[in-house]
Amino acid sequence: MEIGQKVRVRRLRDRAPQEVIGRLGKTGVIREYKMVDGSGVGVVVQFEDKFATWFFEDELEAAR
Repeated sequence: MEIGQKVRVRRLRDRAPQEVIGRLGKTGVIREYKMVDGSGVGVVVQFEDKFATWFFEDELEAAR
């Protein structure tokens, strides 16, 4: 996964707010990396409506 890459949200690991759940199946662009739990790395994804949040890499898949 690289900054600027288009990705699709394919699943969520944990409970999430409705605003994030509504992003399942949606496509966005990776804007930056984020250290999440001391050892893991997540990515911040921004969607067309300018909403951005972070995901674990295994929650995303490359989009075309």
